[in-house]
Amino acid sequence: MKKLFLAILMGIMVISCTENNRVKNWGGEGTINLPKGRKLVNVTWKENQIWYLTRPMNSNDVAESYQFQEESSWGVMEGTYNIVETK
Repeated sequence: MKKLFLAILMGIMVISCTENNRVKNWGGEGTINLPKGRKLVNVTWKENQIWYLTRPMNSNDVAESYQFQEESSWGVMEGTYNIVETK
């Protein structure tokens, strides 16, 4: 009975976990597709929220892709966000 309860509890935790929470706390990879015509300026974490600053692309800008990556002390459970621009 205890094993069943633990399995259900673990399942609920995994299902209720947002992508931000999963990438930051458990490692793995996530993707952010910026709105068309937006250029990435900066990105940061605040608790379990990822915040990114964008600006409108001008005619000289080229759409790029970025990796916002954690580097932990022990090298385990490192998270990565791929951020993709579209012109």
